[in-house]
Amino acid sequence: MSRVRVHNFSVSLDGFGTGEGQRLDAPFGHAGTRLHEWFFETRTFRAMQGNPGGSTGIDDTFASAWDRDIGAEIMGRSKFGPQRGPWPDHEWNGWWGDNPPFHTPVCVLTHHVRPPVQMDGGTTFYFLDASPAEALTHARQAADGRDVRIGGGPSTVREFLAADLIDHAHIVVVPIVLGRGERLWDGLEGLEDRFRIETANSPSGVVHVTLSRR
Repeated sequence: MSRVRVHNFSVSLDGFGTGEGQRLDAPFGHAGTRLHEWFFETRTFRAMQGNPGGSTGIDDTFASAWDRDIGAEIMGRSKFGPQRGPWPDHEWNGWWGDNPPFHTPVCVLTHHVRPPVQMDGGTTFYFLDASPAEALTHARQAADGRDVRIGGGPSTVREFLAADLIDHAHIVVVPIVLGRGERLWDGLEGLEDRFRIETANSPSGVVHVTLSRR
């Protein structure tokens, strides 16, 4: 059976995966870009933007694994956009423009479903009102035997961890303190009993933490 993976998911020292106050011009709220600056410097990120160059060290080694053998993604509605409640219209198609970086089916978890949206480059967004297990069944069918990535935000990753549905997770601990926002680890006591946990320090100051199912 295909594996369920998390990649390049950044958290602050105090465990926040996003800041407070998400809005259209601030996808991560008051955190701004601080959780992801390590990623922006990598060759992987620059290639995603169609640009040359970028770092090729340990940060890029971890970053580049995010799309290997991935056939579908699951994300929460807050990763898709800042809207809440019923959709005022269907004009919003995500933060990423006409050609999102996923290039696979993407299941967006929401209590307010809407028709699928087909984008350039092979990305199609499906809007599901579903439990983690139900969403994973849908995503695995769409992935056609390849792995499923859980893309975030923090509550979505946390729900899949709590449901014991994740096989591998790459978490990046960034040396900042946010103080407020949405935490990743709440309610996940004893997680180390289910996963083999390894860490790797980077010259950029972040710590790469990998959790692999025992």
